[in-house]
Amino acid sequence: MRRPNARAKPIEQTLAPAPAPAPAKMGPQRRRPSSRRRIAGALALLAASALALLLLLRSPAPSYGVVIDAGSTGSRVHVIAYRAEAGALPRIDWARTGSLKATPGLSSFAADPSNVGRSLAPLVEFARRRVPRGIWADTEVRLMATAGLRLLDAAVAESVLEACRDLLRQSGFRFQDEWASVISGAEEGIYAWVAANYALGTLGGDSRETTGIIELGGASIQVTFATGESLPPEFSHVIKFGDVTYNLYSHSFLHLGQNVAYESLHDLLSTPELKSMATHLIPQAKYRDPCTPRGFTRIAGAVNLPASVLEPKVEYRPFAHAVEACTYHECRLGAAFVPELEGKFVATENFYHTSKFFGLQSKSFLSDLMLAGEKFCHGDWSKIKKKYSSFNEGELLLFCFSSAYIIALLHDTLKLPMDHKRIHVTNQIHGVPVDWALGAFVVQKSLNLTEYSDSSVSYLNTYDSSGLVPLLFIAIVVVFTACSILKWRRPQLKTIYDMEKGRYIITRANR
Repeated sequence: MRRPNARAKPIEQTLAPAPAPAPAKMGPQRRRPSSRRRIAGALALLAASALALLLLLRSPAPSYGVVIDAGSTGSRVHVIAYRAEAGALPRIDWARTGSLKATPGLSSFAADPSNVGRSLAPLVEFARRRVPRGIWADTEVRLMATAGLRLLDAAVAESVLEACRDLLRQSGFRFQDEWASVISGAEEGIYAWVAANYALGTLGGDSRETTGIIELGGASIQVTFATGESLPPEFSHVIKFGDVTYNLYSHSFLHLGQNVAYESLHDLLSTPELKSMATHLIPQAKYRDPCTPRGFTRIAGAVNLPASVLEPKVEYRPFAHAVEACTYHECRLGAAFVPELEGKFVATENFYHTSKFFGLQSKSFLSDLMLAGEKFCHGDWSKIKKKYSSFNEGELLLFCFSSAYIIALLHDTLKLPMDHKRIHVTNQIHGVPVDWALGAFVVQKSLNLTEYSDSSVSYLNTYDSSGLVPLLFIAIVVVFTACSILKWRRPQLKTIYDMEKGRYIITRANR
């Protein structure tokens, strides 16, 4: 299996100066080549150059595909140039491939779908400029919406999609109405898994050599990896590339994305139930938000967070005050089944953005993040704003929350050790972006190589938020406690290995 070509880097060539003639030597002189031989050599060089140019001109021009990722905080168009080979995965031409993002997300137009064009029109125009006009009619354009529209009522989501279809029908590209849809969270995770293993060159190989993926998006979390464990049907997804069949665990935890959880935390902070719980956990005369740096004073009302962090509110999140019972033999997050994580993993999206902000390396990510988050949350707010002047207030506040939230998710919930070495935090592999839209494109262009079976049914026919909302309350309680440990009590923490429990635990260091 060949590894897909990574993004090409321009190569500069410098012509070396001609060597100076050697000084004349005494003695017998060598015969200079005759003019006839020089002419023959020049003709041979000219013929070779002409042949190389002819082969270059005869190589087929790349084909194109357009994928619009309609996410929770914005939409991004991917214009992908590729060359197809019979019986092989598509080869991406990275020199001709590009993307562009526009905000806000499609869910912002729930109240007035007719204005969707304000967000999508620049993306379509970008694609029209990148794809040669002569092949527009042969270039497919697909729009795939994720958690932002999954959170909306199905009828509202469909009205937004219909407005998108109106625009795409007039784009000049090849389009069918069913190519604008809301994909399930499991599909999103599977496509991201395909993208990661396509970049690694392991797609189509031994399942034990593949790499799992954990995505922390704005509105949901996706966990996908190949496993040999027997899975409940609703979590089992079988995908086949060539002669290799992969049994994938894939699940999307709606409402648990970083941005939705952050906004929900601030909504819940004002409820009497949470105030009562906070007072019980941490006796304080004055109640404060634990996920804020020292010295931050909330001005009247909520912080005005930028559109890049949170969208305008849509009334789609009722609050849960009860927890469902686990009906599986293993539940790591609420009532959802999550098997033991197997093999290597890539952590993307907000895992990467948080890691980049704190300047962390991929190895020992969790233990380093705990120290960086503790230092940041303990920091003086006025000094933080001065140091990170390029960030606005809402973005900076988010990093105190996200450092605690990531530890709560990966360590407390998914049980990854604090010194876990098998997780790589990145958004690129070998220069290839780990983007689910790329995975969706690879699957679409490999239909003759790919078989996919999914026991779940289309989201638009089955969506029901009642079973998902309790997870939100669990996550908020966990991160609330994590923030409280980092901020209010200000302990000096250390990680030790508990021999009896057989795992790492965080404990208070002796002062």
